[in-house]
Amino acid sequence: MQAAPQLKPRDILAILVVVLVWGMNFVVMKVGLASFTPFQMGAGRFVFAFLPLALLVPRPSVRARWVLAFGLTQGLGQFGFLFVALHVGMTAALASVLMQTQVFFTALLGVLLLHERIGGALKGGMACAALGLACFAANFALAPGSSAVTGWGLVLNLASAASWAASNIVVRKAQQEGSAFEPLSFVAWASAVPILPFLGLSWLLDPPAAQANWLHAPWQAWGALAILGWLATNLAYGLWTGLLKRFPASRVAPFSLGVPLIGLLAGILLLGERVTGLQWLGALLVFCALACVLVGPQLARRRPA
Repeated sequence: MQAAPQLKPRDILAILVVVLVWGMNFVVMKVGLASFTPFQMGAGRFVFAFLPLALLVPRPSVRARWVLAFGLTQGLGQFGFLFVALHVGMTAALASVLMQTQVFFTALLGVLLLHERIGGALKGGMACAALGLACFAANFALAPGSSAVTGWGLVLNLASAASWAASNIVVRKAQQEGSAFEPLSFVAWASAVPILPFLGLSWLLDPPAAQANWLHAPWQAWGALAILGWLATNLAYGLWTGLLKRFPASRVAPFSLGVPLIGLLAGILLLGERVTGLQWLGALLVFCALACVLVGPQLARRRPA
């Protein structure tokens, strides 16, 4: 049996960059939302994600319907819901944790749409995640004014995670069409899809005075858009897909546990966000659920019969 390839220093560095960028991503979103509306943030993020990378990579060699579906689910759905959630009542710290429930939404969609089976580790993780979400719901029901998280913020954050899961199914279907699937070009060109819908939503729903944001936003807001488009989307996604090409997913995926941890700490330390006791318990349960799914199968395989 051939031994698994060892992580080299450059691979460790790539993992650290991805985890740090994706973990800090939620704080950057809060900075941008201080100057832009959620729909303006969506349009700006994907303009930066599309340009100039789309000019440097070829068009994806998959049918246009998959590019369109990914742009709508991952772009308009995932980030549309997430930006609105952060705007109406969700902290960056807890958003980074709740977004990881996409793992369980993906599993459910895989069962419903792709007829996949749920293993024991995933069943345990889903049960643990359900308890974590119950803690968040209980916190809002028992003490609705105890934190910056609102009921709408919680619901929209989960809708964002479900949209992310839907985009994962789209990627799987696109990959099944041929071995020439290139994730980076697929993401870059799909980033063009949500730009016009976001601009249309901004024109329809944002107050007229908000249109001046494009002219008067400070450099920090434009920097946030650039970070979200170029670093969080292009750089981090490119590094992560490169790691998945060189190593088994079971070797790389556990490192993603660092994303919600950094996001949680960044929101508390950099933005001064407050997390209640029930929310801490909910975050811990979601984190344990992810660990169960990502690390559990490996531990089971290593255990002697």
